[in-house]
Amino acid sequence: MNTPIRTNTLTRTLFGSPTDHIGVQFLRYLCVGCLGFAADYGSLYLLTEFAGMYYLLSAALAFLLGLTVHYILSVKWVFSRRSLNNRYAEMGIYMGLGGAGLVLNELVIWSLTEFAHLHYMVSKLFYLVIFLLLFGLRKALLFR
Repeated sequence: MNTPIRTNTLTRTLFGSPTDHIGVQFLRYLCVGCLGFAADYGSLYLLTEFAGMYYLLSAALAFLLGLTVHYILSVKWVFSRRSLNNRYAEMGIYMGLGGAGLVLNELVIWSLTEFAHLHYMVSKLFYLVIFLLLFGLRKALLFR
């Protein structure tokens, strides 16, 4: 008889408002990361294959779209407390870390596509390792 209550509590914990619990934050960060990555990966494909953009240009634009999706969802749903009171400074640092991620993204895609002769969409998948590092940096610098 306690199952509906436990399920309801679990649902609220996982899908409710922002929390301080690092395990829940990490699970939410993974969900947000998947949505941001879907925006990034999907637009990379669309911009390259259908808009005819050079893959490194479309990779940069797609990354910025994914980063924007990720930022909005992170501050609205993942992290409960912020380290900075100034939202512009916070977004600047967030985007700065994202910029470092963008440079790494471009290097990974370029090197694996040009030298390992992988398809650019396969090369993009190797960026996921950097995603985990960014969680730790964002958590430490921006969200308590």
